[in-house]
Amino acid sequence: MDKRPLTIHHVDAFTDRPFAGNPAAVCILETDADAKWMQDVAAEMNLSETAFLRREGDAWRLRWFTPTAEVDLCGHATLASAHVLWDTGVLPAAATARFQTRSGLLTAARAGDWIELDFPAIDVHETTAPEGLELALGVQPVHVARTHQDLIIELASEADVRCCTPDFARIRALPTRAIGITSRASTPEFDFVSRFFAPAVGVDEDPVTGSLHCALAPYWAARLPGTEFRAYQASRRGGFLHVTLDGARVRLRGQAVTVLRGAFA
Repeated sequence: MDKRPLTIHHVDAFTDRPFAGNPAAVCILETDADAKWMQDVAAEMNLSETAFLRREGDAWRLRWFTPTAEVDLCGHATLASAHVLWDTGVLPAAATARFQTRSGLLTAARAGDWIELDFPAIDVHETTAPEGLELALGVQPVHVARTHQDLIIELASEADVRCCTPDFARIRALPTRAIGITSRASTPEFDFVSRFFAPAVGVDEDPVTGSLHCALAPYWAARLPGTEFRAYQASRRGGFLHVTLDGARVRLRGQAVTVLRGAFA
C-alpha cells in the first residue's frame, strides 16, 4: 500500500447540518489496501461505517466496513463518498459518481442541493416471528417480514417505533443479521418511519440506514399509495430521505456535510 499520508473525511450523511444524520468516514486510496488494515481503520474510527474508495477505470471501487465486519451494501457511506469526491474536486461537480461494489454498480448524482443514489431494491417476504423477537424488542409486532439478511418488523404506530427500547443482547441471539422496525407515520410530513438495530455487526443502532430503505421501499409500496415516499429514521440523531421505488431499483435522495478532515500519522 502507498505509504504517503492519507486523508480521512468525517461526513454526516442524510442531513444538511453537522452532528445529525449518520456519520461515516471516507478514505480515498491511491493503491490497493489490505482488508485487515481497512477493518482496523474502521474499528479505530468506531462509526457505523467507514468507506474506502480507489479509482478503477471510469468508476471507483467502494468497500464499506463497520467496526467489526465488511458489509455488502451501505447507503449513508455511499452518499458520504460521493459528497467527498465532489467536495474535494476529485470528481467534477456535474459528473455522476460510479461505484463498483459487492452489490454491483451503484451511482450517485447531484440533484440541486440533494444527492440521488441509484441502488438495488431488496426483496421482502412475509415470515413468522422467531422465538424471542417480542422480548428482544419489548413491543408487539404487527407484521414480520424478511430480506435475505435481515428482519423487517412493522409496528402499530410511530410512537411504538420511537419509544422502542430494544434488548441488544437478545437481538444478537436471534437468527438474523439485523432488525429494521417501521410503521406508518403520524407526523404529517412523512409517509413512514423506521429504526435499525445491527448489534451482530457492531452497530447497536444505526442512525440513518440507506440500505434499509432499499427494503422498505417495496415493503411500503405494497401498503401505501404510490411509489414515492418521504421517510424519517427516528434514531437519536435522526435523518430524512426521499425514497422512490423504480422497478427493481430504489432511488434515495439525501444531503451530506463534511464535519472534519484528518490525516493518518
